[in-house]
Amino acid sequence: MTKSKSTSFEKSVQELDIIVSKMESGDLSLDESLQLFEKGVKLTRTCQNTLADAEAKIEKLISEIND
Repeated sequence: MTKSKSTSFEKSVQELDIIVSKMESGDLSLDESLQLFEKGVKLTRTCQNTLADAEAKIEKLISEIND
């Protein structure tokens, strides 16, 4: 994972943490909650893709070691 992808991943996780905190507070309107939920879903997908890429690279490296 490149530094920018790692930074992006870390930033996404931090943003997700902020979104969860805001939503758990219960102080948001329905519209605000929906907007944050949508943003959270997008960030989650981004994080999942980044982790899947990292997993594929690790599996490739392990298979190269075992060959």
